[in-house]
Amino acid sequence: MAGKNKKKKKHAPGRVVAQNRRARHDYFIDETLEAGLMLQGSEVKSLREGKGGLNDSYAGPENGEMWLHNCYIPEYSGANRFNHETRRSRKLLLKKREIAKLDGQVRQKGVTLIPLAIYFNDRGIAKVEIGVARGKRQYDKRETKKDQDWQRQKERLMKHDA
Repeated sequence: MAGKNKKKKKHAPGRVVAQNRRARHDYFIDETLEAGLMLQGSEVKSLREGKGGLNDSYAGPENGEMWLHNCYIPEYSGANRFNHETRRSRKLLLKKREIAKLDGQVRQKGVTLIPLAIYFNDRGIAKVEIGVARGKRQYDKRETKKDQDWQRQKERLMKHDA
């Protein structure tokens, strides 16, 4: 009976809502960082339902601020006429020093900012993981695939011998 008064948490902390699965396949991720996300109420409700997508989305600096473009958060059915646009640009919440650093990195040739995941932290606040990425060429993708296959084979052989 001691556990009867405990409140049940609605969502597990660190719950990933949306993930960009193609990012690590198409890009070399040099560095990652966590950024806050400025959202409307209906967007948060939609994300809490586990809906959202990061395919074809990217981040970039504009007027001294960092923005997330082309991120898909579907309309929340309970918000009726007060709903949001599904693919609007959303402001990323970062410190000025972080924005300046990322802006300098993006100005380099071949470097872009890719959102890797949207999740809720342990306090229930929506966060986005941003990766500083350089594009992979076709032969790089083949090389990565070959390395992954070799690692898998080594694991199987080690498991089989033991």
